[in-house]
Amino acid sequence: MTQLRKLTAAGAIGSAVLLAAGPALAQVDPETKFALDTFSFLICGALVMWMAAGFAMLESGLVRTKNTASICLKNIALYSIAGICYYVVGYNLMYAGVDGGYIGSLSIFYDASDAELALIGGDGEQLQGVIDNGYSVMSDWFFQMVFVATAASIVSGTLAERIRVWPFLIFVVVLSAVIYPIQGSWVWGGGWLSEMGFSDFAGSTLVHSTGGWAALTGAIILGARKGKYGPEGRVNPMPGAILPLATLGTFVLWLGWFGFNGGSQLALGSAADAANMAIVFANTNMAAAAGVVVAMLLTQFIYRKIDLTMALNGAIAGLVAITANPDVPAVWWAMLVGGVGGALVVFAVPLIDKLKIDDVVGAISAHLVAGIWGTFAVAFEDGNFVEQITGIIAIGLFVSITSAIVWLVLKFTIGIRVSEEEEELGLDRAELGMEAYPEFGTGSGRL
Repeated sequence: MTQLRKLTAAGAIGSAVLLAAGPALAQVDPETKFALDTFSFLICGALVMWMAAGFAMLESGLVRTKNTASICLKNIALYSIAGICYYVVGYNLMYAGVDGGYIGSLSIFYDASDAELALIGGDGEQLQGVIDNGYSVMSDWFFQMVFVATAASIVSGTLAERIRVWPFLIFVVVLSAVIYPIQGSWVWGGGWLSEMGFSDFAGSTLVHSTGGWAALTGAIILGARKGKYGPEGRVNPMPGAILPLATLGTFVLWLGWFGFNGGSQLALGSAADAANMAIVFANTNMAAAAGVVVAMLLTQFIYRKIDLTMALNGAIAGLVAITANPDVPAVWWAMLVGGVGGALVVFAVPLIDKLKIDDVVGAISAHLVAGIWGTFAVAFEDGNFVEQITGIIAIGLFVSITSAIVWLVLKFTIGIRVSEEEEELGLDRAELGMEAYPEFGTGSGRL
C-alpha cells in the first residue's frame, strides 16, 4: 500500500540525516518499525476517538438542559454511523486508486489483507510481505475512520436544539460515506490537490473546515432557534446550561488532539519520526494555550468581562488552526497561529450572529474560520499561497454545494426541523421521551 498522507518535511530531512550518519544509525529492525508504526496508529486513533466524548460533553454543556439527552444521542450515533459508512464505502472512495484524480474506488468494504490474515493464522512465510507494507492495514483504517467522525461532530453542535434526530443522521451517512471521502481523496488520497502542492498535515481544512462548511449550510437552511433573534438585529442570549461540563469537554478535546496531530506523523519507527512527533505535540499544546489567552484578553478589552465560552472556543480555534502545520520547528510560530485563531473566534461569533446564523456552540467560528486561517498560514512557511487558496476554495465549494443539496432534499421530503411546540418542550422529551436531568424537573420546557 502506498503512503496515505504526505511525509512531513521534517521527517524526511531527519531520515536523510540518519542515513548520512552511517549504517549504525540508519538501521532499524523492520519488524520493530512495523510494530511501532502500527502502535502509533492505534494509540493515536484511540485518542482521536476520545474526542467524540469531548464533543459530546462540550455540546452538552452549551445546550439548554431540555436538549441534553438529544445531543448526547446524536454524538454517540454519529460516531457509530460514521464508522460503518467509512468501512462500507468511505475508505475506498478516499484512498483506493485515486492516482492524481478526483475520486477513489467505488468498491465496498475494507478488511485486513490476505497476507496479514495468513500470518495471524500461523503462516510465517507471510511475515516479510506484511512488514513491507509498513504498518497493519486495519490500524491505518482505524486511524483514518476516527477523523471522519470528528467532522460529523462539528455539525451536531451547530444545529443543536432544533434539528430532528433521523434527518440529521441521514446527513451524517452522506457526509461520512461520500462528501468527506471525496474531498479527502484530493489531498490525502494522492488526488489533484496533492499533485498541485496543497498541504494540510492533519486536517484544518479536510476535517475541520469540511465539518464547518457542512454545519454552515445546514444552519442557514434549518434556520435559527425560536426567539434567538429579535427585531432591529437584536440577539437574545441562550446560554449553555452546564459550563463546567463544557470546560471538561474542551480539555478532553485538547487531550485527543495530541493523537489527532501527533498520529498524523504516520510513523514512530525511527528517531526522526519520534523527534518530529514530539515537535507536533508541543506545537499543538502551545497553539491551544495561545488561543485561550488571546480570547481572554480580547473579551476583557471588548466587553470588560472575561467570557468563558470564548476562552473554550479560543482553545479549540488554536488547535484547529495549527492542525494544518503542527510540524513547524518553531514553537513561537505555532503560538502565533493559534493566537490568531483565538482572536478570529472572538470576532467571528458575533459576526455570525449579526448575519442571523444560529450556531449553538460556535463551531462555525472555531472550526471553519480557524481552519481556513490555519490552512492559509501554511503558505507563510512554504510559499505556496496559490496552492493553499485553491485548496481552501475548492473544498469549500464542493462541501457547501453537496451539503446544501442534501439538506434541501431532506427539508422538502421528510423535513429536518422539529415543530415550535417540540422545540419549546425540548428535544429530550419530544424525540426521546426522556430527560437528562429528571430530578430537576426540566421537562417543563424551562431553560
